[in-house]
Amino acid sequence: MASMQAEALAREFFERVWKPPHDLSAIDQLMTEDYRITTAGHVIEGRDAFKAWIAKMQDTVRNATNEHLELFTNPDGDRVVSRWVTRGIDNGMFGLRASGAAIEFSGIAIWRVKDDRLAECWVERSAFELYEQLRS
Repeated sequence: MASMQAEALAREFFERVWKPPHDLSAIDQLMTEDYRITTAGHVIEGRDAFKAWIAKMQDTVRNATNEHLELFTNPDGDRVVSRWVTRGIDNGMFGLRASGAAIEFSGIAIWRVKDDRLAECWVERSAFELYEQLRS
């Protein structure tokens, strides 16, 4: 049962936050107050900082959507993993000039679940490959 709840949290996060209209207020319901994410070695701490990071990402990838390619949990239900793909329109990724081109990159997220909310996340994505594509 716990593993189903962890998967439901990850699915709801993608559905509400990453699909238009990008409901950032859902973060208050789905994440712990002290939520933290580690992405590219950079740690973002707290829901408000996470919302600001998401808003910036959604500004640089217009019409962003995320799709789970694979989703699974550990037996205890306190970890959920998603292999995903993001699609959208380039609006200045990596500080480069906005190309307006359709972009796509993949990644893996591992979440820790605590008190029926997402508490922490570690993300790895194909950023270097996307950067190489955009700068050429």
